[in-house]
Amino acid sequence: MAAPAGFENKVAFIWRIADKLRGHLKPHEYGTAMLPTLVLFRLDAVLEPTRPAVLAKAAGLDLNSAGADKVLRRAAGGLPYYNTSPLTMKTMLSDDKNLAAQLQAYIAAFSPAAAEVLDAFQYQQTIIRLDKAGVLYTVLGDFADIELHPDVVSNEAMGYIFEELLRKFSEMSNETAGEHYTPREVIRLMVDLLFAEDSDALGGQAPVRTVYDPAAGTGGMLTIASDYLRAYNKSAIVEVYGQELNPETWAIARSELMMKGAEPDRMVLGNSLTFDGFAGTHFDYLLANPPYGVDWKAYADPIKVEAATKGAGNRFGAGLPRISDGSFLFLQHMISKMKPVVKDGGGSRLAIVLSGSPLFSGGAGSGESEIRRWIIENDWLEGIVALPDQMFYNTGISTYVWIVTNRKPADRAGTVTLVDARELGTKMRKSLGDKRKELRPDAIAEISRLFRDAVELAGSDARLKVLRNEEFGFARITIERPMRRTWRIDDATTAALADDIAVAIGALCGKSWADEKQARIAISACGLSPKQLTAVLKTIAVYEADAAPIKAKKGSGYESDPDLRDQETISLPVGYLDLDDNAKIEAIRMAAERHLAAEVLPYVPDAWIDHDKTKIGYQIPFARQFYVYAPPRPAAEVRADIDAIEQQIQRWMKGLAR
Repeated sequence: MAAPAGFENKVAFIWRIADKLRGHLKPHEYGTAMLPTLVLFRLDAVLEPTRPAVLAKAAGLDLNSAGADKVLRRAAGGLPYYNTSPLTMKTMLSDDKNLAAQLQAYIAAFSPAAAEVLDAFQYQQTIIRLDKAGVLYTVLGDFADIELHPDVVSNEAMGYIFEELLRKFSEMSNETAGEHYTPREVIRLMVDLLFAEDSDALGGQAPVRTVYDPAAGTGGMLTIASDYLRAYNKSAIVEVYGQELNPETWAIARSELMMKGAEPDRMVLGNSLTFDGFAGTHFDYLLANPPYGVDWKAYADPIKVEAATKGAGNRFGAGLPRISDGSFLFLQHMISKMKPVVKDGGGSRLAIVLSGSPLFSGGAGSGESEIRRWIIENDWLEGIVALPDQMFYNTGISTYVWIVTNRKPADRAGTVTLVDARELGTKMRKSLGDKRKELRPDAIAEISRLFRDAVELAGSDARLKVLRNEEFGFARITIERPMRRTWRIDDATTAALADDIAVAIGALCGKSWADEKQARIAISACGLSPKQLTAVLKTIAVYEADAAPIKAKKGSGYESDPDLRDQETISLPVGYLDLDDNAKIEAIRMAAERHLAAEVLPYVPDAWIDHDKTKIGYQIPFARQFYVYAPPRPAAEVRADIDAIEQQIQRWMKGLAR
């Protein structure tokens, strides 16, 4: 969507105002002063037409009464905020000596929705700092020269102004940018992928679409997603919702909603994983760049309690990831927010940025593997795009965009699309923290094309794979071998025994027995206690390849030797996911026995599989799918390089000798 005409001039003007803070605030603090000040002037302008009506109603009301807020919101024309002060941002400038006190009184007169935002900005402290520095009047006076009335600056234009300033202030500090800002081009790609299959759903007359981000940051993802939808269909009604943990960041996101005239309560403060701010609510689209590689031990208790419960409200029933990385918790939370699929439509799509760890961490049966299994076996994973490295401000690691949906197109049913975009990044002229690469528009278009047309392009482009769901699954089988033991008393086997015990059985040194019963009878004559006898029998039992296998205490088989136990991985059979539970068990059993016969018994003929220990796991070996073998350089070339280096060293040494 094209930016409204003239918005750059206002951004440039406000940027020049910020320059007056130099020497009084640190550069990364400029945003904490300028953004809430912009919010105040915008709210003041929006409230101007209804101010007399609000003041009249407030005069006869107990402002602390339960119904006062609803009455005053009606008086404000249905806006979600109001102000009961007779002051305005411009009239208070007539008294520069009392400006700080009047500004604080004006802020205190705001409705709860607006006051919470300004409190989170810690704007009261900023007022004191600017007043002591002698620049408060200058800053507010310059802001007063900007016309921000809705008749002049639309909600759309105001959103662009706020977003651009936020971006510029974020980039002034690599630390701030890394914490609160996802690169725009990454968000645009995510949005493209999110809506890639939904052209029909986005059409029609005034469609209402909801978008949710559980780790909203400053709201950038929600902004770009809503802009995309409106650009696609100008009559679309987009409702954005979000939740953010950091109070200051939440204040920025909620401020932008207020700037656009949206309901500020749709941006909730709190940890999405421990407090679901939209419990019972489902959304059309969801997107997030949650913190990854972050320890969630500090708030693990409520998550573990929820995971252990049953019922529709349990967001984490599929499993819990390791305590060192909670990113899979966000993905499960988002899946719980998808709309159910109904006969005439429904369903949702989500896009989430994750590190490489969720692709493969955890073995069969672990929390991570069970979460992957749950998603893939439900046929929700539509695709994954590998991004170039060095794309983010605070990390240079590889990242991946997952697309998950419960309304997968029919031609993609039962498959997962993998797109390798690692080589499509462009080096930036100037780095921003760890961000050294960017995705240009042509790269975003190319990635989106590969993902959108994957079914038709599969097999013709090396950057693209379309794989069956079961190709990501595997069975972890346990191969057992019989226990073969000799009970032998010699210096080696008795070295670990206590001296008094070793002395007590010393007369038997050099003796050996083929089974435990014979050894027990012989050693019992040495006068040991039952506990000591047990310890000796355990210690002197050693592996003997030629010994007869020990029969199992139950059944007709043999005791397994834990020291010889091995585990191997086999692929799931083709069509495995189409089988019922009993058929799946039998299919895995047969596949395991075929593997045993072909790959194990020719080398270890006494081995067998303990099928009760078989576990099903899921991994997404992205790098392996796109691995291209590069043959080593010929030995002659390597030798020539070494000779050349040696000759160069000799020339340098001769030069030093002179």
